Amino acid sequence: MIRDERIPADELRRIDEEIRSDWHTGDEVDFEEAIEYHESLPAHKRFADVLESADKPLLQPRAGVPRLDDQIELLQYLLEEGQADLLPTTIDSYTRDNEYEKAQQGLEKARETGDDTLNGFPAVNHGIDGCRRLIDEVDAPIEVRHGTPDARLLAAITFAGGFQSFEGGPISYNIPYTKRHGLEETIEKWQFVDRLAGAYTERGIRINREPFGPLTGTLVPPSIAIAVMLVEGKLAATQGVRSITLGYGQVGNVVQDVAALHALKKLGNEYLPDEVVVTTVFHEWMGGFPPDEARANGVISFGGMTAAIAQPDKVITKSPQEFQGVPTMEANSAGLRTTRQVIDMAIEQDIQIDGIEEEQDLIERETRCLMDTIFEHGDGDVVQGTLKAFDSGALDVPFAPSDSAAGAVLPARDDDGRVRIFEWADLEMDDDIKEIHKARLSQRAATEGREQSFRMVADDVDAISDGKLIGRPQGDVKI
Repeated sequence: MIRDERIPADELRRIDEEIRSDWHTGDEVDFEEAIEYHESLPAHKRFADVLESADKPLLQPRAGVPRLDDQIELLQYLLEEGQADLLPTTIDSYTRDNEYEKAQQGLEKARETGDDTLNGFPAVNHGIDGCRRLIDEVDAPIEVRHGTPDARLLAAITFAGGFQSFEGGPISYNIPYTKRHGLEETIEKWQFVDRLAGAYTERGIRINREPFGPLTGTLVPPSIAIAVMLVEGKLAATQGVRSITLGYGQVGNVVQDVAALHALKKLGNEYLPDEVVVTTVFHEWMGGFPPDEARANGVISFGGMTAAIAQPDKVITKSPQEFQGVPTMEANSAGLRTTRQVIDMAIEQDIQIDGIEEEQDLIERETRCLMDTIFEHGDGDVVQGTLKAFDSGALDVPFAPSDSAAGAVLPARDDDGRVRIFEWADLEMDDDIKEIHKARLSQRAATEGREQSFRMVADDVDAISDGKLIGRPQGDVKI
């Protein structure tokens, strides 16, 4: 039975040897030699140190293309023209599914045609030498961003290749991403990723780990996202990770987003061990974007304003071409500069907004309810508690494609646009909190002259892409 226990050294070596045989570039991994390479990197490329020492939110886009030269050019452009502080390498979908042969075919086709035949950078196929060339030629810290339920080989190669930050986790890269992998399976595989990061950390190379906070990216109630972040943070800490960046995805109401980010940092420091340095990352709107680029820039600017008030340690930016899919590097750069302009203008102002403390208190109470039920389900063990809580529906994520979550919880916005829970299903929560949600959704229903129903949920999902925050019936205006 899998538990929240550190993987022993001999088991770490056994798994490492096993997974490195999955693709020939795994043979290149030499832990001791990798330590030497990391030690040779200048201070301004050490991800955890740069992130943890920042005095204002650092900006990081998403970006990945198949060919190495193109990836170098893309990241250099985002650094120089976009003024990014931290850089990504977004991994392709075949690699995320551990289909390295298909990734190789896509890479070879990209080399032949010059086209982007993959939707990201196949780091496993490029191997350690390719990763190190990227690290050497781009003058900023770079993170691996992906979406991989089984990220063990990707971690082994990219850590040895010089990357010092790795996104994802066993829940956040299962629930929103896959039906093929059970939650117990992904937790076990991510324990290896975290233990490997912990092994580097013990040798003085602090690998930053960043659980994926937005989850399904669709009206996720803050307390659910924060509870998942705390669980994944605790799992990583058990395996020796000491730099953990907890994530949160923008829901669009400034009061709720600022309150959630403050609660995330506070609860992260409370629930994670003292030796862990906790940082936070704010993802600009992860839902549907308006097709009009001017309106899309408005959404981006709103995220920048929220970040200026909440002051997370890092912001993941969006581009005005989100509606179209993968943006050009020019559009990606524009999204960075738009966010930077708003943050730089707003961050030194003492912007006071009523209601943040009250909302933060509610989010913290809700999160504690969820954490308590996880500990109760597992008799104190966070792994068993998480598995049993998801299995019973006491912990759930809305709109989840994974079979590991019931996906029965349904959110809707209240009259101020804050995300509340319309359908609780079996989610564990105190009755007085449920009454608060019900009352605030009732207030919206009264404003709009309609009954509370699933129609509210459906209307809210598309609201921002339609140029609104709340999916109100056509013609109804709040007075």
